[in-house]
Amino acid sequence: MNMSAQAQAYDHYKKASVETVSSEKLLIMLFDGAIRFLGNAEIAIDEKNIEHAHNQIVKTEDIIVELMSTLDMQYEISSSLYTLYEYMYRRLIEANIGKDRAIVGEVKSFLAQMRDTWAEAIEIIKTENKVSAPEAPVNPVPVAVPSKTIAYNAVGGAVKPAAGLNIKG
Repeated sequence: MNMSAQAQAYDHYKKASVETVSSEKLLIMLFDGAIRFLGNAEIAIDEKNIEHAHNQIVKTEDIIVELMSTLDMQYEISSSLYTLYEYMYRRLIEANIGKDRAIVGEVKSFLAQMRDTWAEAIEIIKTENKVSAPEAPVNPVPVAVPSKTIAYNAVGGAVKPAAGLNIKG
């Protein structure tokens, strides 16, 4: 197999793995990719590789746009997430214009915290689904992830994952 055929086979494998992954896993993969791209941008900025830094920041901006576009705006929490994503997007534009490593680090930190929060919420939902039969959520507040929505209960001002996934789409 020549190098081009190997590269083509790998590209097909990557495409198939993304198309068959669960929406929860895809959400985590998006955050992981954005965090990785911003880490690469930080290195590129340090090395004064302006073009590579630009490309890595733009890839992250594309991921943030994808996250924004999957939100179901009929829910208040989605509006809050949209505002946060919009802030990060604007900050990345600023970082890209000035090749500002501090701003890149700020956004990377936000994304890492969000990624960990989503991973924990997904794990809680999976655990609760295994332990008990899903109950109807009280005051559900769905938050869109690509192709699916995770339902949350508003409990005393706090947001708590509901017992299951509410599939939309």
